[in-house]
Parts: sequence; structure tokens; C-alpha cells
Amino acid sequence: MQNNPALIKVWDPLVRIFHWTLVLSFFIAYITEEDFLSLHTYAGYTVLVLISLRIVWGVIGTKHARFRDFIYSPKNIKIFLKETLLLRAKRYLGHNPAGGAMIILLLISLLITTVSGIIVLGAEEQAGPLASWFTQSHSVWGDIFEEIHEFFANFTLFLVFIHIAGVIIESLIHKENLVKSMIDGMKRSDKNSQ
Repeated sequence: MQNNPALIKVWDPLVRIFHWTLVLSFFIAYITEEDFLSLHTYAGYTVLVLISLRIVWGVIGTKHARFRDFIYSPKNIKIFLKETLLLRAKRYLGHNPAGGAMIILLLISLLITTVSGIIVLGAEEQAGPLASWFTQSHSVWGDIFEEIHEFFANFTLFLVFIHIAGVIIESLIHKENLVKSMIDGMKRSDKNSQ
């Protein structure tokens, strides 16, 4: 497949492993909630480690993994979304403007979810890395951060559904399987792509 001149490697192994491990870890954490606290906690820690690695890789990683490759102005994002609704959006080899914005939103939402989860774990369970910061008298912090944690977990799920819809729409517009490209890293080479 590497010898096919019509295909080009876009997504490096770290981006692809990050993506699918994040999907799995987030959904394990989301589904387990408080019913399986240990599993929920380890899945949350995994999400935090993955986000941390992705932020570093967004600075030093391969071309299409770097933030500078997919952070666009609000004006460009708005134009891209309008063109997408009209089914004539430009094809991008890496992330398109909406996809880039979605990555940033997901990273921020997941970061808030995981950090607030660690605070809840410390405040309500007197466990985790922040346990020593809290005593039983600080349970009000647990309540506050539990609300934040739940809101951002649900907001992240909402973003995931939008992300999936965007992937489906872009796959149909440009007649390419974007899910497959996030598995094998390959995309169709196109001189007209951004």
C-alpha cells in the first residue's frame, strides 16, 4: 500500500494510537461512572495522560499532528462550515478548519473533565493525588466539582457526536473513508487539497 502513488501517509502511528485509545478510555470512563470507581478512575487517568502526550505531540510532532497545521481563524472555520452545508467544502489533507476546532474543543473539555474528576476523587473519596488537600469538611468542593465533572463529561460526549457527524459528512462529500485513514494513516493524494 505504501508504494501506491495515489496514497500518502498523513496520520502517524502516535496520532492513530492516541485517537483510538482515547475513544476507548473515554467511553470506559463514561460508562462506568461511579459504579466501578477503580475502572472509572484508571480510564480517567489514561485520558489525562493521553491528552498530555497529545499536547506535546501537537508542538513537536509530525506535520499534520502539529497545532499550527490545523488551527484556523474563526473566519476560516465559519467559511468552511458554510461551504460544508452547501456540500462544496474544500478537501484538506490534514484536519480541516472545523476538525481542527473540534480537536481543540475536545482537548479542553477532556482536560476539564479529567482534572475535575481528580478533584472529586480527592474531595469525596479522599483518594488519588489530591486526597491530602481535602478533609471531610471540604465535601462542598466535591459537590461543586462533581457538577463540573458531569457537565464536561456530557459536553464531551455531545462534541463526540458532532465530530462523528462531521467525519461522515466529509467522507461523503469527498468520497473517502476518513475512519479508515485514522486506522491505516493513509489518505488519497490530491494536488487540490489544502
